[in-house]
Amino acid sequence: MKIAVPKETKPLERRVALTPDVVKSLQKAGFSCLIETGAGEASYFSDESYQLAGGTIVPNAATALAEADVVLKVNAPYLDDIALMKEGSVLISYLYAYTIPEVVDALKRKKISAFSMDAVPRISRAQKMDALSSQANLAGYKSVLLGANALGKIFPLMMTAAGTITPARVLVFGAGVAGLQAIATAKRLGAVVEATDVRPETKEQVESLGGRFLQVEGAEGVKTEGGYAREVSADYLQKQQQLIKDRIKEADIAITTALVIGKKAPILITEEMVKSMKTGSVIVDMAVESGGNCEVSEMNKTVVKHGVTIIGESNLPSLLPVNASELYAKNISTLLLHLANKDGFKWEMDEDVTKGSLITYQGELVHPFTKEILAKSKV
Repeated sequence: MKIAVPKETKPLERRVALTPDVVKSLQKAGFSCLIETGAGEASYFSDESYQLAGGTIVPNAATALAEADVVLKVNAPYLDDIALMKEGSVLISYLYAYTIPEVVDALKRKKISAFSMDAVPRISRAQKMDALSSQANLAGYKSVLLGANALGKIFPLMMTAAGTITPARVLVFGAGVAGLQAIATAKRLGAVVEATDVRPETKEQVESLGGRFLQVEGAEGVKTEGGYAREVSADYLQKQQQLIKDRIKEADIAITTALVIGKKAPILITEEMVKSMKTGSVIVDMAVESGGNCEVSEMNKTVVKHGVTIIGESNLPSLLPVNASELYAKNISTLLLHLANKDGFKWEMDEDVTKGSLITYQGELVHPFTKEILAKSKV
């Protein structure tokens, strides 16, 4: 089978779906890899390195897509990309399909079977395919570095002849993969760290990293799915905001990571809370692409409001393109090798990974959750 890797065209995207090392392993497995010229340039992988790995460099995306049996991407394709793809081919990429009904419709019309990296089930045997976790890990790390860079003070306790410098205080919202990495990174840099999460079971993880867990009364009733909050009540959010109102006044850096699958990100930091923060403090809103956890954050902008620096970087993994591409390439190639071999796809429709990640199949929308969300949006 022929695999195509086009250059990512989404603004600010620097990752690539396959790295030369992974191309080499797929070539050995019997696949043929077509790489658009310059596809790895922003991730510091040259065309020559892909050629040395056995890949074929093609002059443009149209050539790669027209010939490919399988298209591997980081981001969801645009409608123009789908028009260039071969009818009946297979796409594997991030999709968040419930947010892009027009793309889903275009995939159906072209009878393209699409697997979504963000829908890979979080089960033990799919850990090597879990791109959400690999990328969130890097994002959590980078969020702390961005916050530290914008803060006008150091993180650790420092005792000098001129006096003692007290450690910075970091408040992390959400103790998923990104939040836990942010906690660990901030602690390594010497900060005092507090964290809150809607899932009470994360308390032990936070404390194991040296953070203090801020418990919200009534958290037992929060529904989760696949490790993410599925539904958070207005009453819970009100209690959470009351809890953090006092804590955020003391924070030097607040990092927000809270997402609700299928919905806009919840507002955790109101403008009134921003006003209450110390002048010179920093907010890093990691949920800005989904609407933002901070009421006054702006996507892909760093702004200063009420004396607080608010960082709204929507694609943190892309700021670490070498590592992000290396990890993503291993995730997506592991998924591909699970689903197919050089002769074709297995189409084991009742198998957990296939069933969980397959969005469209030969002209039909088959993913239950995507069906549910899109049906509600039409009502």
